[in-house]
Order: sequence, then structure tokens, then C-alpha cells
Amino acid sequence: MKVSMVLSLIGYLVVPSDTAVLGRCVVAKKLHEGGLSDFEGYSLENWVCLAYFESKFNPMAVYENSRSDFIGYGLFQIRNHDWCDHGRNRCHMSCSALLNPDLKKTIECAKTIVKGKRGMGAWPSWTLNCQHSDTLARWLDGCKL
Repeated sequence: MKVSMVLSLIGYLVVPSDTAVLGRCVVAKKLHEGGLSDFEGYSLENWVCLAYFESKFNPMAVYENSRSDFIGYGLFQIRNHDWCDHGRNRCHMSCSALLNPDLKKTIECAKTIVKGKRGMGAWPSWTLNCQHSDTLARWLDGCKL
């Protein structure tokens, strides 16, 4: 009985190895490789900051905002009403494509969004947490790109 109890306890403490959350430097490298460094004048630090405040680096995050009636998908919590197949589909892709940890579709859609007149201001969390931050450099501390 003690053995089964201990094994059960260990099962609760072990973190799954296929967890979706990516490390900060992994996110930075993927965004850099995807061409977001200085894309439309926004530094890589801005993109990493945005990813943190939108999804805490979880490329598979889905957030349903019932008050504003939208669902955010993926690393940048791209909204379904305008950008993917459950709305206007301006990114010409399915919302589920934004949930891939390789980030290719997420980066492609983010480029489409940031080319718009609001730029990164399309994400309120960027405006609140990243736009005027004097500590953006910390988002790339220790990362080898």
C-alpha cells in the first residue's frame, strides 16, 4: 500500500516531458529564424516580450474571452474574429495552425498583422507591457541566436 501511495505521489510531481511551454531563448531563436528581428521596425526583444505577455511562451495556448467574444490562439494569442478561419481569415489559415510549436504559421500571421496600420499596437498587451519598456534587452539576455 505504501508503494502505490508513493508512486501516486511521484506521478503528481513529475512534469510531462511534452509540455508545450517553450523556453525564452527557444522562442527568441525561432522568432529570429522566422524573420521577426526588426520586422517592420520592431526589435526581436519586442516580439519576445509580446510572446511572454500573451501566452507565457506557450505556443498551444487557447484563451476564450467571453466578455469580448473572441478566442486567442497560440504564442501571440491571435484573435479568431479577424485573422484565422473562424472569422475574416486575413491570415488565410486555420486557427489550429497557430497552435504548432514550430511557430511557422504563427510568425507568418504575425507579420500580416503587424503590417497593418496599428503595427504591434494590435496587441494591447504589447502596448501596456513592452512598447515603452526600458528593460526590453533583458528578453534576450543569455540567448545565443
